[in-house]
Amino acid sequence: MLDLFTRLGRAAAVLAAGAFASAAFAATDPRAVLAASDAIRNPARPFRVVVTMTEFEKGQQVNTSTLVSHARTLEKGGQFASVLRFTQPARDAGKVLLKNGSDLWFYDPGTKSAVRISPQQRLIGQASNGDVVTVNFERDYTPVIEAEESIVDGERKQRRSKRLKLTAANDDASYASIELWVDADTSAPLKAKFYADSGRLLKTAYYRKYQQQLGAERPTETVIVDGLDPQSITVVRLTDFSARDIPVQWFQRDYLPRFTAE
Repeated sequence: MLDLFTRLGRAAAVLAAGAFASAAFAATDPRAVLAASDAIRNPARPFRVVVTMTEFEKGQQVNTSTLVSHARTLEKGGQFASVLRFTQPARDAGKVLLKNGSDLWFYDPGTKSAVRISPQQRLIGQASNGDVVTVNFERDYTPVIEAEESIVDGERKQRRSKRLKLTAANDDASYASIELWVDADTSAPLKAKFYADSGRLLKTAYYRKYQQQLGAERPTETVIVDGLDPQSITVVRLTDFSARDIPVQWFQRDYLPRFTAE
């Protein structure tokens, strides 16, 4: 009987060691850390959210724009597709952005034409087209964990973090490389620096104002600071999250003239 208990104890120890090793691997494997961070930024199910961008120069508001975004993955484990309809200002109401794979389209109901645009093109202030569509960094970038360090987050609190270096892995990537800081325990995104092909810093983003949305604590505000002028800031706010049954045909270029969902 004692021998039986000994064997059972050893088996339990092996299982516990295996579970610990799996947890440790998930905490140190850069791709697993990045995937966990993506899952915090983006709900897994199809969803709708209101995106409001406000541009500030030297502390003064100079511009604002509001879009309604619908996003979902079109294949298991794949990249998100997004379709965003402008609602404000009035001059832009009805215009649409569509991201599907490596293609990003802008549709103007006034001209009834859809033109391909660049993800790096500025939409408002420091927010580019690629910043408002829903993306999985884990699919578009190759990650490496460079360090564990303490940083000041977007709420001006000290946070223990992992610093990841992300290098573009395909043509869908909006930036050549990204430095991403995530919470050391939860992998929640805290801060990111975005770089051009030349290595020039384009912008710094702070992810903050975490709220419970669609089953997880998610950042509902991103503060984007220009890489050259720290007084040029754009705040991107996400509100009115809701799960939606989003038809696949909404993400086809030919459907854009008929797209009216808000």
